[in-house]
Amino acid sequence: MFEARTSFRAEERERNVRARTRRSAEFYLRAQQSLAGGVSSTIRRGARPYPLFFERGAGSTVTDVDGNDYLDYGLAWGPLILGHAPAVVAEAVAAQARKSLTFGAQHELEFEVAEMVKALVPCADLVCFACSGTEVVQTALRLARGVTGRPKYLKFEGHYHGWDDTVLVNYHPTAEEIRAAAGRPIPVGTGQRAHDTVILAEWNDRAAVERAFDAQGHEISAVICEPLLCNSGCIPPAEGFLGFLREITSASGALLIFDEVITGFRLDLGGAQAFYGVTPDLATYAKALGGGAPLSALAGRREFMDWIAQGQVLHAGTLNGNPLSLAAAAATLKTLARDNGAVFVDMWRRGERLRTGIEQALAAAGLRAVTSGGGPIFQVSFMPAVATTYRELLAADTALYANLVLALLDEGILVLPDGRWYVSAAHTDEDIDLTLQALERALDAGPGLSRPDRQERERR
Repeated sequence: MFEARTSFRAEERERNVRARTRRSAEFYLRAQQSLAGGVSSTIRRGARPYPLFFERGAGSTVTDVDGNDYLDYGLAWGPLILGHAPAVVAEAVAAQARKSLTFGAQHELEFEVAEMVKALVPCADLVCFACSGTEVVQTALRLARGVTGRPKYLKFEGHYHGWDDTVLVNYHPTAEEIRAAAGRPIPVGTGQRAHDTVILAEWNDRAAVERAFDAQGHEISAVICEPLLCNSGCIPPAEGFLGFLREITSASGALLIFDEVITGFRLDLGGAQAFYGVTPDLATYAKALGGGAPLSALAGRREFMDWIAQGQVLHAGTLNGNPLSLAAAAATLKTLARDNGAVFVDMWRRGERLRTGIEQALAAAGLRAVTSGGGPIFQVSFMPAVATTYRELLAADTALYANLVLALLDEGILVLPDGRWYVSAAHTDEDIDLTLQALERALDAGPGLSRPDRQERERR
């Protein structure tokens, strides 16, 4: 009984999924003949039993090429804050596409969306646009170097700031890699340049940050962090830690950068800086900002953003501010801001009911599991206590969680493999009920594990 419960009958579940996703398996084999790895992002290769292929989505549901429906809590790794293909966004993009796909020049949507961001985000005196989170992080770090004249920046272990060589260090190192590195930067993969401009510290470790500034403060241009560590366990900042970062950067003449690529327009209408009440100098945005369209933004205080405005710091890109993505952003932000952000009340309520329901179900099954984060984004981890640093997160049983992901997939629930759960404005109370029922079936160690007929669900 114990083995069946803790493995979630992984072999049986995998057979079930394979039997229902034969076209995905065929597509994956075909894709590998022309597309490197068969996927467009290396991270997607690890899906079990193989990466699924999808053809459409509506609201909280996504449908694969075999016609299977799934309640989706991956939401394209976060961008789909309003769910799949929301009519207001789809119609805005379609209307813009009939006018022009892109100009490579100025248009009204650029300043309209910038005005929206400025009205919502505490640090946003000025805004500039790009297409990905990686790009605007690089813009932010370049700006910090230009403003301060200093070459280095401080980042935290486990935090993700894009795939550029300069920031792709100490993202998900193993305990063995951490010990062997002895404090030196740990690259992700091979082929990276030397990392002589990054200073590392552990998340929530004030003493480590203080030591870094005592030793190299004259070289530190910025401190960058995910204000809620969404990419590694949804680990929240310790009480007062973000305020401490605000104080030490201000005192030393360094800039404080919040990477809000995930938390922006998800935790709160004003992002993590509004949620936690700490205002950085610069903040980066992507994912939810475009509602599913490729868009990113850098927002910041005028005294720093003027360096870009006046051309002292270069910010360039052919598709920056493209009208298709900005049409999607305008529709998304208008929807989120309606009635002073009333939609966030329901996202938080439903997300918390789902999070606590998962935690209670796992505990009732005799499994040691915790959740962290909350509402529209949270983490589920098989470990005895909530982590406060990335190194503590290494105690989580990731193999057990991978088996749960597979069992839920067999039950028609799509979640990300790293433990993150996203809740959108399209998820309903019925969706939460169905998800918790599916979890109960996934935890059932006995017979009768067949998947209910998903076509009986009434979709909006």
